[in-house]
Amino acid sequence: MMGKETVLITGANRGLGLELARQYAAAGCRVLACSRGPGEPPPVAGDVTWQALDTGNEDSITTLARDLQAEAVDILINNAARRGDTGGLDTLSTEDFLATLRVNTLGPLLMVKAFRPHLERGRRRIVANISSRAGSVAEGLDADGDYAYRCSKAALNIATAKLAFDYGLIFLALHPGWVKTDMGGPEAEVPATLSAEGLRARISAAGPKSSGSFHSFDGSQIRW
Repeated sequence: MMGKETVLITGANRGLGLELARQYAAAGCRVLACSRGPGEPPPVAGDVTWQALDTGNEDSITTLARDLQAEAVDILINNAARRGDTGGLDTLSTEDFLATLRVNTLGPLLMVKAFRPHLERGRRRIVANISSRAGSVAEGLDADGDYAYRCSKAALNIATAKLAFDYGLIFLALHPGWVKTDMGGPEAEVPATLSAEGLRARISAAGPKSSGSFHSFDGSQIRW
């Protein structure tokens, strides 16, 4: 009999990441829930193990991969993200821009680098990068002044496509919608429960032919 699927989720202590952890655990998966912040992790019923991880710190990533070196990971969800400055060019700063790129783009790449052996031992071998329509050149323009965030997600999109081209794992870029979380803000439209359900459905249906694709949580394809 096949064992539980193991799902590793970054940024799992709040918002969408927390909801994904809850839903995967409720579905009977083994969840490796990663959190950067100190303090007691939120309660999640099921087979959930909390891990300390700062995706903006390469040493933190390599340390976790070494600590989990005996593990097989079926699904890696690169969910941790940084919003960054939203004031447009007037408030753009080098420090904020690079910090956002470090978490939103470099972090997922370093996670794949560190955890590729774990994924290759898994059955599903899926990497789901939580991207955003804001990173689409074709569809991502609106009035928000979040240059760093948009550039970081556009870079994550091409990284996803390049990884799919180079390696035999399954790589997905997924748009979660405008989710009602601390990052999404009070005007957001999509409940975290609905977004997580849709993302899980996209990941569940993923196969080699969908590797390198960019879809919304509702299944619609997003133009690059």
